[in-house]
Amino acid sequence: MSEKIITSLAIAGAFASALSLVAATASVAQELSKEKCYGVALKGQNDCAAGAGTTCAATSKVDYQGNAWKLVAKGSCTATSTPFGAGSLTPIKRPA
Repeated sequence: MSEKIITSLAIAGAFASALSLVAATASVAQELSKEKCYGVALKGQNDCAAGAGTTCAATSKVDYQGNAWKLVAKGSCTATSTPFGAGSLTPIKRPA
């Protein structure tokens, strides 16, 4: 291989690595700017933790299920209103 091709491949590899690092950093920053908010998801729209008999995301059985959470902007959970009151940073016990 010529030196020019090797140099081009090295530059392309470095560029791809840099892009991967930027994408990973952006993903981590986005996760850090969100928090789990229980009791605010509509039926089947939870991000996870929907309790016994469920697997995870999109498995909540009713609107505003107290043990199902949705990721929301950090600091906004407890200010989120539902017909049952505000969202919570911990699971909520709701009457069946």
